[in-house]
Amino acid sequence: MARLNLLEETRFEKVPVKVFDNEEIASKTVANRIAEIIREKQKKSKKAVLGLATGASPIKIYQELVRLHQQEGLSFKNVITFNLDEYYPMHPSSEQSYVYFMKHHLFDHIDIDPKNIHIPDGTLAKEDIQDYCLAYEKKIESYGGLDFQVLGIGRTGHIGFNEPGSAPNSGTQLVTLDDLTRRDASRDFRGKGNVPYKAITMGIGTIFKAKEIVLLAWNQKKAPIVKKAVEGEISSEVPATFLQLSDQVEFVLDRDAASELTRFDYPWLVKDCQWSSSLIKKAVIWLSEKVKKPVLKLTEEDYNANGMAQLVTEVGSAYQINIDIFNQLQHTITGWPGGKPNADDSQRPERALPDKKRIVIFSPHPDDDVISMGGTFVRLVDQGHDVHVAYQTSGNTAVWDYDVLRYMEFCIDFAKSRNEDTSKQEKTYTEIRDFFENKDINQVDLPLIRQMKAFIRKTEAIAAARFSGLQDDHIHFQNLPFYETGKKVKSSIGKEDVKMTVDLLQSIKPHQIYAAGDFTDPHGTHKVCFDIILQAMDKLRKTEDWTKDCWLWMYRGAWHEFETHEIEMAVPLSPKEVLKKRHAIFKHESQKDIPVFPGDDEREFWVRAEERNKETALSYDKLGLADYEAMEAFVRWKFD
Repeated sequence: MARLNLLEETRFEKVPVKVFDNEEIASKTVANRIAEIIREKQKKSKKAVLGLATGASPIKIYQELVRLHQQEGLSFKNVITFNLDEYYPMHPSSEQSYVYFMKHHLFDHIDIDPKNIHIPDGTLAKEDIQDYCLAYEKKIESYGGLDFQVLGIGRTGHIGFNEPGSAPNSGTQLVTLDDLTRRDASRDFRGKGNVPYKAITMGIGTIFKAKEIVLLAWNQKKAPIVKKAVEGEISSEVPATFLQLSDQVEFVLDRDAASELTRFDYPWLVKDCQWSSSLIKKAVIWLSEKVKKPVLKLTEEDYNANGMAQLVTEVGSAYQINIDIFNQLQHTITGWPGGKPNADDSQRPERALPDKKRIVIFSPHPDDDVISMGGTFVRLVDQGHDVHVAYQTSGNTAVWDYDVLRYMEFCIDFAKSRNEDTSKQEKTYTEIRDFFENKDINQVDLPLIRQMKAFIRKTEAIAAARFSGLQDDHIHFQNLPFYETGKKVKSSIGKEDVKMTVDLLQSIKPHQIYAAGDFTDPHGTHKVCFDIILQAMDKLRKTEDWTKDCWLWMYRGAWHEFETHEIEMAVPLSPKEVLKKRHAIFKHESQKDIPVFPGDDEREFWVRAEERNKETALSYDKLGLADYEAMEAFVRWKFD
């Protein structure tokens, strides 16, 4: 019976899938399987031949393998490794090279014989690549093939660097990288322009020959492509779908990466559900969007024809369900994000009292506040609340070098116009310009340059906050230490990061906190900044009474938006407010046109924000609610 239930739950899935609570548990499970293979081979005096991947997905596997070696005596002396790919051209000493990656995360910490390590050579002359690739294939075959192949998956659906259009029988080869793949790598290379256009990769046919294949995927960012790979039709447009043809493959996912699989996203389509209020809301909104009817016009036939007969049978009539969901949606809409004074707040997302609240808007980067909740920011100020904004990081890594020179040239010319001595400024300008002209991809900016870039972001943030109605003494720059490395890789959260946040919160004692809950931010900064706020509140909640009446609202918008069924507060914006929000975003001139790190959305930030806000309003309109120009959406974080 259990087997039948499992088949029912996974009937949309065309490959075996294991879902773990988190990446740590999953990684340890895979690492233990690799260790098991190594030990089995050792007992037989044979070599264990491993196909290895790079990127974020296998890092914790490598950490566990290192731990097993250092603490439990796992030896790698009988291990032969073949890496999937390498950028081309690429020098092995470069921080972006996969040689560097593998040494840093694995090889430098275990007892593997360097002669047994094989990684595609990114320094070859082009005319030598074809012969090299054939030799790479033959070397794998000479060891009897791969015993175990670790794969990640790119958002194009690539495995290795086999991009859309790849053939299922391809061998090791030189390939051209997809534009999305290059955009995803841009942070590692300090800009997309520095990412190589090509790579050497094992082919899909080579991967298929492995005796075991495990594909890893973690976090929400990978969920859409995982769904295509697991449930979609086999197509060269999504190379990972070719894995459906293998009997040796298994997908290993965390819950976030698996979240868009049908059994998790739309469970009512595959099995009987435990109908919680949140699941009912999600299902009814899904049904409304699917049949293109407002919620109040859904019929019992609509429910029955779309896998939701159980809901009507267990919960009640379609009419009553429709009314309930419509009312829930209606009650999320408010023009008073700080609470409406002298109003019945029992059906409103925010409390009426106190009618004038102390509020802190935390902004991870210096522009997230106006990009993601600029309209609500202005509304809170206009409605008389005591609003503060706290910019958590300097954002200095996201300023173009030429902006530094532009501002310096302005300062020098201004000083000259006043007949002031500019010799020191001109000397500094020359030093900085020389540095930029000779700057390596991996080179960290000079401290003075990082400071100047921080000043550029700071003045822009001040201009936007003033434009939104704040006085200067309500604008706070934390410059949290974790961020100030000058590198793409930031430090872990430190005691000082938390202490600075504790001190700020204690000085304001807010009734409301707004924080970025957009954890698909490609920099990872949003999540780190959010965790710092949570740690600070955990400390304060142990001793401070004011925290019991403090609500935390999460906003999104810079990188992603909440789904309609998740929204707990929707703030409508008028055309005039949309325009004012746009002008506030424009104050961030260094991020206009083409920001240093645009992520995978090449629209300007103000365009992203406007279109997402309008899409949110349109989704409410299609569900049968009022037709607004735009809406900003929020979800409340519930403290334990």
